[in-house]
Amino acid sequence: MSNVVSVNPATGETRILDIKESSPELIRELCQRALDISRDLADRPLAWRASMLRAMADELERDAEALVHDAMTETALPRPRLEGELRRTAFQLRFFAVVVDEGSFLDVSIDHATDSPMGPLPDLRRLRRPLGPVGVFGSSNFPFAFSVPGGDTASALAAGCPVVVKAHPAHPATSQRAFEALVRGAQSVDAPEGTLALLFGFDAGLHLVDDPAIRAVGFTGSVAAGRSLWQRANDRSVPIPFYGELGSANPLVVTTAAAKERAIEIATGLAGSMTLGVGQFCTKPGLVFIPSGAEGDQVVVALVESLQSLREMTMLSEGIADHFRTGASRIARQSDIHTLFDGGATAGTSATAQLFSVAATTFAQSSSPTLYDECFGPVAIIVRYETTTELRASLHRIEPALTFSVFVGGDDADATWLLEVGEQKAGRVIVNQYPTGVGVAWSMQHGGPWPATTVPWATSVGAASIDRWLRPVTYQGVPDQWLPLALRDDNPLGLPQRVNGERR
Repeated sequence: MSNVVSVNPATGETRILDIKESSPELIRELCQRALDISRDLADRPLAWRASMLRAMADELERDAEALVHDAMTETALPRPRLEGELRRTAFQLRFFAVVVDEGSFLDVSIDHATDSPMGPLPDLRRLRRPLGPVGVFGSSNFPFAFSVPGGDTASALAAGCPVVVKAHPAHPATSQRAFEALVRGAQSVDAPEGTLALLFGFDAGLHLVDDPAIRAVGFTGSVAAGRSLWQRANDRSVPIPFYGELGSANPLVVTTAAAKERAIEIATGLAGSMTLGVGQFCTKPGLVFIPSGAEGDQVVVALVESLQSLREMTMLSEGIADHFRTGASRIARQSDIHTLFDGGATAGTSATAQLFSVAATTFAQSSSPTLYDECFGPVAIIVRYETTTELRASLHRIEPALTFSVFVGGDDADATWLLEVGEQKAGRVIVNQYPTGVGVAWSMQHGGPWPATTVPWATSVGAASIDRWLRPVTYQGVPDQWLPLALRDDNPLGLPQRVNGERR
């Protein structure tokens, strides 16, 4: 197998790393090892599991300087952004330690034997158990938070599942160093060998999805790659859950009342949101609905002025930049599309902001996916609408998304129906705020209807993301001494339980 290559997108410098692409034999061995220790890991006390997550966070922070340095050379992202992302990643691991300690993720339910209108009911006790080894694909745009030490890894470990990660080729050195930090954390609490494994190479991802030891997969990436792997997971002799977060165009609606009240404020914030991280956020607003007329014109003019102040930017890789340029060029060639701002021609990993405009009537009637699909990078399409009827028709036409944002004015009559549209179209509905940025919290939903994600009811961020890696099991008539501790009547772990229908 060949050595892995690291590329600096800002300079073009390449380094041949002392890392080999993973062979099929090694992948099979690592996945089998994960399966072999999966019961041991699942049966460890919850307090131990939480301590492992905290130890991993500690090790990431101890190696922060080297991690950030590696990430800067492989992503061209600025130091403050990467330092903040690493803090978020450590926080996320500790957050899941809290989720584990709190215990409600097990969904413990106990029904004692009783007579009922349907006859005698036996003693029934239910909780959720870990699925087993989980495959994780690191993403390109977040070398920490959605990569090797990211949310999929953290939530799967919190669920009690071993994790086998396929590193993203855009930042292999960063992935290796982050993996080593996680392993040190696991070793410090005597985790079984095989709790974590790391793979490199394109074919490694295919072998990972195919491996019979893998019980579920978490993926963050492009629609094309995600759909292909999703199909592969479902074509296995034993299909497995594939939790793919595939991105979306993420609509943002500005009402007439909002444009009239604060046009410049909205435009300035929108420019920052659509170009944050060079537009390489899965939550970037890509379709912006702005009213026609003087109020909407103010928003558009201020938005263009904000974009004009931006310099040429560096994307994560030459491949991503090429896809961005191709996508923006495809939009520009559409009939009835007007170019509002074009930052100029670029090459290599460079990019400039792009802004286009189309009438709502044209947008609603178009059959071209170019107007509706995500274009990953600093670009947005403005849809100008004359009436509420035109706005409704346009929103009816959009694809489901991760986020749906609305900017409204005080006592805006459009607010209620827009929120109703939003909850049908996206996993997160946002009012008078921008969608970029996903908070790690108990109430976060980072997902959406197909094709934004492969499983609409799942989330890849927040406490509920642990649900993806768990399977419910009911124990009927099992003597107390044989039951898992969480299901025993004396509740020695002090976990939340529902007993005979009542929360305790």
